[in-house]
Amino acid sequence: MRAERSTIVFNIIGYIVISVLTLLCLLPFWLIISGSLSVEDDIIRDGFRLVPQHFSFDAYKAVFSNPMQIFKAYEVTIGLTLAGTVLGLFFTSMAGYVLSRKDFKYRDKLAFFIYFTTLFSGGLIPWYIMIVNYLNWKDSYMALLVPSLLSAWNIILMKNFMKSIPDSIVESAKIDGAGEFTIYRRLILPLSTPGLATIGLFLGLAYWNDWFSANIFITTESKYPLQFLLYKILASAAVLKTNIAGNLGADFKAPAETLKMAVAIVVTGPIIFLYPFVQRYFVKGLTIGAVKG
Repeated sequence: MRAERSTIVFNIIGYIVISVLTLLCLLPFWLIISGSLSVEDDIIRDGFRLVPQHFSFDAYKAVFSNPMQIFKAYEVTIGLTLAGTVLGLFFTSMAGYVLSRKDFKYRDKLAFFIYFTTLFSGGLIPWYIMIVNYLNWKDSYMALLVPSLLSAWNIILMKNFMKSIPDSIVESAKIDGAGEFTIYRRLILPLSTPGLATIGLFLGLAYWNDWFSANIFITTESKYPLQFLLYKILASAAVLKTNIAGNLGADFKAPAETLKMAVAIVVTGPIIFLYPFVQRYFVKGLTIGAVKG
């Protein structure tokens, strides 16, 4: 069956608009790649260009000047991201499942306490005192892992998603003699794949991009995660550019601008490959969790 002329025109316009929007979204990332491969003087003189006038790998040489330190930071960040995502999904899904059950006696009261934390929090200083003085997690990976395991937003999102699962599935499993944990593990979790993928992406990105926790809790250099290590490298380059460069020689120029671009590539490169694997679940999980009350 031939498509109507108006449908063909609509599809052509749609493809053109989507293509333009895609190029606009890719343009900043392309400028970062181009900037990281440019010569520092070219950027200072002419600004960022789509294609570098002169190619240079000085910024990447500066980032990987101590490769073992970078690889160790990658190891720390990947370990924290994997452990935090798996444990966070387990605890978040357990909390969401309990709060989605209508026969849970304290569901409304517990949901209120969780929602309350989205409006008011204890603040940075009580959080720091509790981690350092009471839990004794100063300079410990636990300070980077545990605080981000659960968030009220993720629990509410998972609860709303699990509310969309028909109660008849749980009731039929109970009639067959299944216990609560069996129902959760063998029925609810497989049916919650879009929600788990969405929250897993949130958790993974949160752990991957977290540098602030390391800034206030980690003092041993070998325990630095990647984001904080690169933050320190950028800070060192800024110091070299402003205060110390004059003492190192008139020809010395720290690659501050290109270094920023190279650091952005090193940081975003690995985690960006996660999106294609969870994309088909991400939109479905986010929209279902958002529209249910």
